[in-house]
Amino acid sequence: MKIEGEGKLLRIYIGESDRFKGKSLANEIVKFAREKGLAGATVLRGLEGFGARNRIHTASILRLSQDLPLVVEIVDRAERIDAVLPELDAMVGDGLITLEKVQVLRYRHE
Repeated sequence: MKIEGEGKLLRIYIGESDRFKGKSLANEIVKFAREKGLAGATVLRGLEGFGARNRIHTASILRLSQDLPLVVEIVDRAERIDAVLPELDAMVGDGLITLEKVQVLRYRHE
């Protein structure tokens, strides 16, 4: 697969404790992206953050959280991202989903 030129970056902001059908939401999003043949997905774990409920989630020793922030990033061609958005939206209960145009300089594999 080769992707170059204009694409889209999908970011999904969730928490470690978020679930989809009883399983880790982040893991389920990655599995879903793989099943749909998207170029790839990466889960990033945050050290600290807060969201719509204004609660601080932190990895600090003094305030150890069991619900650290996670960001799932998926980059692919615009039409492929657009095609999966409704299903991803249905998977995410509480959270934030953003979308932006990106310029893909290089994505290749044999």
